[in-house]
Amino acid sequence: MDNLKTQGIGMPKLGLGTFRMQGDACRAAVESALSIGYRHIDTAEMYANEEPIGSAIAASRLPRAELHVTTKVWHENLNPDAIRRAFDTSLNKLRLDHVDLYLVHWPSKAANWGAVFETLMKLKEEGRTRAIGVANFTTALLKIAVEDVKAPIACNQIEYHAMLDQSKVLAYLTAKSIPLVAYCPLAQGRIASDPVLSEIGARHNATAAQVALKWLLEQDGVAAIPKASRRESQQANLDALKITLDDADRRKIAALPKDRRCVNPGFGPKWD
Repeated sequence: MDNLKTQGIGMPKLGLGTFRMQGDACRAAVESALSIGYRHIDTAEMYANEEPIGSAIAASRLPRAELHVTTKVWHENLNPDAIRRAFDTSLNKLRLDHVDLYLVHWPSKAANWGAVFETLMKLKEEGRTRAIGVANFTTALLKIAVEDVKAPIACNQIEYHAMLDQSKVLAYLTAKSIPLVAYCPLAQGRIASDPVLSEIGARHNATAAQVALKWLLEQDGVAAIPKASRRESQQANLDALKITLDDADRRKIAALPKDRRCVNPGFGPKWD
């Protein structure tokens, strides 16, 4: 598994997304993923599943240094005191003494970004998170974080897949050597039935989902965190790494419509 190096940490390019996983089913899914080789687990306070994930990590008995764990602070908690309370709660639920990456989950129009990132940087200085970053930040918001506040942003986690153009944000991130972590990398299941991706997959003895995942993971500076509850799906995502796409495949994927945004809540930013 390739690692992306960013702000002093190594992040495995393929991780396990856990949104909407709950309770015992979540614990079982994370235990399964860790047992077959996943070392990057993504969660958030809003997912309400940090406790079962903490149980799964503890049960795995894997050395802490082998794991990459990301969690996130909700947009309603973006003031210094609330960030610290949220962070402490997350850490306790995860049963960890530190996380590898702590992200602003969504931007807030009410946030004082200087105060937000100062608080996050203090958590990093205290050794409680190894790196900090953002999720769902537009190019304009990234410029505030990176250029105005000069925060050491380790990634921007955004929706990105073969059916959504993110070239503008990606160009900015690439110029600043900041990785993009792709959530919804399979467009919430829409990828599976796409005829173009299915046809490419058939030539590689692979599924449409595996083709779409490999297309993401072969890009420099891009990681992906597909959600997968079942062991078979988790293994299929790992096996996507073995596919070798050619230029003809990439041209066909590039020609797909790129306007399918799956996640766009009312409190989210206006995407550019």
